[in-house]
Amino acid sequence: MKDEHSFQLLVQRYTDGVASAQEVESLNQRLRSDAEARRLFLQILNLDSALDALLVCGASYDSREEVLPVVQQVPVGRRRLWGYCAALAASLLIAVVCISQLAATKKFATVDNAAGVENLSTGMRLGAESYAIEAGSVELITARGARVAIEAPAYFYFESEQRLHLTRGRLAADVPPSAKGFTIITPNGKVIDLGTKFGVNMPDRGEAEIHVFQGEVIAQTSAGGKPKSLRDGEAFRMKLGAESLLGFRSAAFIHPGEVTSLQAGLAAGQRGRSESILEELRRDPALIALLDFEKPSPKQGVYRMVQGRWPGSQAAEFVNVGDHMKLDVGGEHLWPQLTLAAWVRLDHLGEPYQSLLHTDDWNKKNDGQVHWMVNRHTTMRLALQGNTMAPGIVNHEGFPDSRTGVRNELGRWVHLAVVYDADKKTARFYLNGKFDNEMQQAIAHPARLGPAQIGNWNQNDRKLSGRVDELLILGRDMNDDEIEALFAAGNPYR
Repeated sequence: MKDEHSFQLLVQRYTDGVASAQEVESLNQRLRSDAEARRLFLQILNLDSALDALLVCGASYDSREEVLPVVQQVPVGRRRLWGYCAALAASLLIAVVCISQLAATKKFATVDNAAGVENLSTGMRLGAESYAIEAGSVELITARGARVAIEAPAYFYFESEQRLHLTRGRLAADVPPSAKGFTIITPNGKVIDLGTKFGVNMPDRGEAEIHVFQGEVIAQTSAGGKPKSLRDGEAFRMKLGAESLLGFRSAAFIHPGEVTSLQAGLAAGQRGRSESILEELRRDPALIALLDFEKPSPKQGVYRMVQGRWPGSQAAEFVNVGDHMKLDVGGEHLWPQLTLAAWVRLDHLGEPYQSLLHTDDWNKKNDGQVHWMVNRHTTMRLALQGNTMAPGIVNHEGFPDSRTGVRNELGRWVHLAVVYDADKKTARFYLNGKFDNEMQQAIAHPARLGPAQIGNWNQNDRKLSGRVDELLILGRDMNDDEIEALFAAGNPYR
């Protein structure tokens, strides 16, 4: 709808009782000639509630003269029209006043769970107020049963139980048939549910993204473009005048249900345990690097900073081909033992390789250059330049891999670790703190680090789709108990 903001201002002047005769006429003309204006007006006022409210509140208005603007003398032939306008204006004003009273008290949703959100708590009921959450995640249930998970940083407010404005933030909605038509409104456009599960990402700068997990939605830009139907597995970016499809990333969202596990982890004191073990690691003389991605140490590269595992913490997010973070550590030594570990939230699988850490000089044939990744089989791989596999090991691609894939961990924080020992000629893999696989090498060079990239490696087939939090590089071999303790202390879930 064009001029939606000016239309809302016009209605607001009715609520204030200051609308002029010209504005009354303007409003009436809009309502008579513009179906979208009538629809918006009825939705704003929640017509069903308006009718009930009129019965309750109408008696408080003694005469139309009290609320109508002063109407000057008009030709007799127009008096009937003015009478109609005045009657309509009075009805509108009464409805607006009553609905304004209702809007101040009516609740549109309830907080089902909140993880690390200071100004929202479980059981809190939300009306038309605006909410800004700077940290954490919250799960809401609307009056009609739609479940909505919102991740900080976010700014939102309900216009009604079926219309939610998202000015900033990341949202996932699970909408039952009873709430069909649930609508998310962003600065770039709106998304209308047709019975489905979907996500909306409204970054601080840029255009809104819509991702359909299941079912169907209708997306339309605020420029009034043609409504676009999106179905399972499709994603759409609302750009004014240039709508575009984009890569589907269902796992990029905190889904309804995950907030409960995150809240339980916080309540169990996991964040404190994580900080304690990180402090121990910072004192480890073998520490090469520990990236927690908190300020003031942003690295060079192309990536987004988003919320990490803890409310208010940060992680690096890699979305597009070419996204990467530069790193240059450990290049002054050769490392006979090396431990690599990171918390990773993968959005998408199916790429040939997803880069966790790739040193830049692999192609210079420097023995020991390190490439750590998730491969096309969704397992971890640790490749060192010049190394060879031990005879008899069945591995058709020639590199040490983990045994268990990460497919079941898609859309959740998962802890990945590998311990390399050139003296023992072994690579040991760990998934969520548990030993997974060991592979023997015939030739095992000491590891060589230096200039490297996280999230990509100058090639389109190495793009990581997801977030990385707390990447650890240690110049010694951690044992099984240490890896398990590292995972247990940093696990955000319960």
